[in-house]
Amino acid sequence: MTKYVVVGGGIAGVTCAETLSSLCPEDEILLITASPLIKAITNYKKITKTLEEFDVEERPNISLQSKCENVKVVQKSVGSLDAKSHVLRLDDGQEVVYQKICLCTGGKPKLIAEQNPYVIGIRDTESVQEFQKRLSTARRVMVVGNGGIATELVYEIEGCEVVWAIKDKSISSTFVDPGAGQFFIAELNKKKKTQEGKPSKRLKYTLKDIKISESNNTPIGGALGPDWSADLSMTGTQEISHCVTVEKCVEVQAIHTKQEFEKSGKRCCVLSGNPDQGSWPIYVELTNDKVYGCDFLVSATGVVPNTAPFLPGNQFLIADDFGIRVDDMMRTSEKDVYAAGDVCTAGWEPAKHWLQMRLWSQARQMGAYSAQCMVADMQGQRISLDFCFEVFAHVTKFFNYKVILLGKFNAQGLRRDYEILLRVTKGLEYVKVVLRDGRMEGAILIGETNLEETFENLILNQTDLTPFKDHLLDPDIDIEDFFD
Repeated sequence: MTKYVVVGGGIAGVTCAETLSSLCPEDEILLITASPLIKAITNYKKITKTLEEFDVEERPNISLQSKCENVKVVQKSVGSLDAKSHVLRLDDGQEVVYQKICLCTGGKPKLIAEQNPYVIGIRDTESVQEFQKRLSTARRVMVVGNGGIATELVYEIEGCEVVWAIKDKSISSTFVDPGAGQFFIAELNKKKKTQEGKPSKRLKYTLKDIKISESNNTPIGGALGPDWSADLSMTGTQEISHCVTVEKCVEVQAIHTKQEFEKSGKRCCVLSGNPDQGSWPIYVELTNDKVYGCDFLVSATGVVPNTAPFLPGNQFLIADDFGIRVDDMMRTSEKDVYAAGDVCTAGWEPAKHWLQMRLWSQARQMGAYSAQCMVADMQGQRISLDFCFEVFAHVTKFFNYKVILLGKFNAQGLRRDYEILLRVTKGLEYVKVVLRDGRMEGAILIGETNLEETFENLILNQTDLTPFKDHLLDPDIDIEDFFD
């Protein structure tokens, strides 16, 4: 019997295994992953009490065994789980008997058309390689989705026309408000600032022999990390830098083959003022009745929790978003089964300024906390909910700007009696503060504002800002001096 088993080689799973290893150096920990690469956190830096920054390296899974001597990595897929008997069955028939197990299998892309060979999802290293291969011969691609991966893709692609189809009124709305979306619009077709001469943030490993599942183009590896697009060549065949056309408030209505399109009698939209662009492998019809010919389509419309191997025969509580519901100790409804990262949904009453988003930062936090909970339960102890779940805090980069999100940054769940303070300097920074009853509830910081620590403290302390409201975002006043 194995004392601790972790399923999944992504950020949550690897963090869980590493934390278990440090807490229980004498116990064997088994990590099961379908991919030969695992995700390793590097260059970890705590920016504020809850805000953290790190890079992610893809490493051969054997590297984890070298770093953590009591961790054994098995590269196999899961067949099924018998939670009542504490048995995990692998796809080759092997059975693993455990005392405690943590499910960290992440999510899988919600593909628009799973069986279409011209539709791909981007979720992990393997699927990025497939995307790069296709892009190298492409004239035009369509990106569908409005989250982080879609936003980064649109910015990174060069030498290829891009049609960005979003269902919202503003770009990047999964993360930022329409005002920030407008701030970013100016960057869409600018020539990218060169990064030549800068050292690579991380080591790169390639998977020459690993393929995406041929049945549905579903990637098998862990989710991409925060710097996934760094140093990647995303270049098409055309002699252009950026050429992005945004179609707002639309969804994909149909995807036609060349033959279907020719029979339909529909007209194709023309970009770049060039009416003679030849034929295309697919023609994508949007709900505004526009049709675009494309070499392929990137479906970046989010993920669904990857729960499929674990549900048959078990009695897991499943949340409305299809994640496995966990309590404030990361426990599922099945005894001794824990879950962390994208596969799970927080089932506890959240703190006032925290919300769950399926992000690499929360995957790391949940992975570490679930390990602590497993060990505490094994020792008959109970620990308090980690402080990282007190305030939502996330840092990323869009259009080469640092983006920091704090608390209820888009006034999520607040009544209508909140107010917004804004400071915008075109091409430099965008600062938004959400206030309610004179107290800060959330903030969006774009650019090098250096306000994150002060604003985080104001959200945590719920200081009455009414006397300072008119000067809170005054660029000529150092507000840190007010609250030292």
